[in-house]
Amino acid sequence: MNDRTDIWKPHVVVAAVIEQDGRFLLVEEHTDDGIKFNQPAGHLEEGESLLDAVRREVFEETAHHFEPQALLGVYRWRHPGKPRTYLRFAFTGVVTGFDPTAELDEGILRAVWMSPEEIAATVQRHRSPLIAQCVAHYQEGRSFPLDLITDYADDSPSPSGGGPGRGNSFSGT
Repeated sequence: MNDRTDIWKPHVVVAAVIEQDGRFLLVEEHTDDGIKFNQPAGHLEEGESLLDAVRREVFEETAHHFEPQALLGVYRWRHPGKPRTYLRFAFTGVVTGFDPTAELDEGILRAVWMSPEEIAATVQRHRSPLIAQCVAHYQEGRSFPLDLITDYADDSPSPSGGGPGRGNSFSGT
């Protein structure tokens, strides 16, 4: 195997598309491009599963507990102003609680519930085109089962003895 450090890699991120009573949970946040709206989202951390990442990000950015129920889609987006490409795993699910004492992540101004019309009216303040695209896909009923995702956790038995979706011998190459 060739250990190349110059291999290009996208920024892997997770996002939650959360609808409740016809409104979607967004965050208003400081970005390099000013104050923008986004779905609760963030980078996958070392050793973290995609599902754990989206639960963590939703809580850190909104103080809402989130349980993913489906994969909405996988989206590749190249930022037009930066040499950066994102690979976004968007999930749908439900809010299972709220902690009014939780402190939101640095840079997050507030969590806000917005109607589809309000989201459309603020498109110039969206962090990326993925916000509107994910809402549209959600409204179309797009949904994939979570078992589409297999996570080979670092501390799981090998695939031969651990059953489906478990093991530590997966190299990813």
